[in-house]
Amino acid sequence: MDARGDSPQNPITQALLAWYRSHARTLPWRAPPGAPRMEAYRIWLSEVMLQQTTVAAVIPYFETFTRRWTSVEALAAAPEEDVMAAWAGLGYYSRARRLVECARVVAGLGAFPQDEAGLRALPGLGAYTAAAVASIAFGQRAVVVDGNVERVVSRLFAIDTPLPTAKTLIRDGADSLTPDDHPGDFAQAMMDLGATICTPRSPKCLICPVAEWCEARAEGKAEAYPVKPPKVAKPARIGTVFWITREGPQGAEVWLVRREGKGLLGGMRALPEDGWTARLDGSRQPPFAAAWRDLGAVTHVFTHFSLTMTVQGATAPTPPEGPGEWWPLARIDEAGLPTVFARAAARAMAGLELEFP
Repeated sequence: MDARGDSPQNPITQALLAWYRSHARTLPWRAPPGAPRMEAYRIWLSEVMLQQTTVAAVIPYFETFTRRWTSVEALAAAPEEDVMAAWAGLGYYSRARRLVECARVVAGLGAFPQDEAGLRALPGLGAYTAAAVASIAFGQRAVVVDGNVERVVSRLFAIDTPLPTAKTLIRDGADSLTPDDHPGDFAQAMMDLGATICTPRSPKCLICPVAEWCEARAEGKAEAYPVKPPKVAKPARIGTVFWITREGPQGAEVWLVRREGKGLLGGMRALPEDGWTARLDGSRQPPFAAAWRDLGAVTHVFTHFSLTMTVQGATAPTPPEGPGEWWPLARIDEAGLPTVFARAAARAMAGLELEFP
């Protein structure tokens, strides 16, 4: 792994760049091979959104964000609650809070730093995101390793050390291939290869542009790489969510609260719940005495635990204690509820329809 990617002796890099020129994916945050580079704002925004999220899920959010906030300065000026609401459903909500924080820092600087070290100093930019922005937006040589690249490199060099210990070896392998010229195209080529050909299951080795140099293919066991540690079962939590309604001046309304700014789903609008966390079950205690009705249950899988919530419904002619707001039921889809609470809301409305057809 000691041959640099810009060396004429490195056929892997050359073959991959040639393949990318003909097979690059068309994505709203990407400039075609050979075209002027896309602005850093769009590259940064897409990379933050793509963390642990699929391209298909990100595209509509990216297009909504860039229509609403056309520059990093516009995003920096946006109220955090508006950004959080626009992010709803994309998951990993701490990303949205750091997005606003980073936008405000960049706006204060006047522009994105153009080198990897300067980008790493921004809020929310780890090693991968900083390297991706440096190489794709600014043409700086940087070693970009996401999940797709990790898989491609581990197969090319048949790295049999299990993850996460293998990450250093994988980065060294990616470094040995990364060229000085067109590093952004190379990074995106590696990503595209992993996303479309060198897939986790049933990789398309017969049409892979670097198959002849792939050690895992030579072994006949490409799917065995990267080597992963045994899965650990996620803890299962139970809780209760409360669907509190009233007949308001303009029709039916539901009581929503805003979660604390830090922690799981921090700063998001939500339905009241009974205090469940990643470590503890909920108390099952309702916020006030009422004739609570069982409206069903929902299950949601977070990164570190799964949650099953019973949905309990009641009417409340006066607001419950504590901060919150009455939200028009007809516009519940505009509240920006996180997925777990959006599912609970749908479950509640479906349960009420069954109870009162």
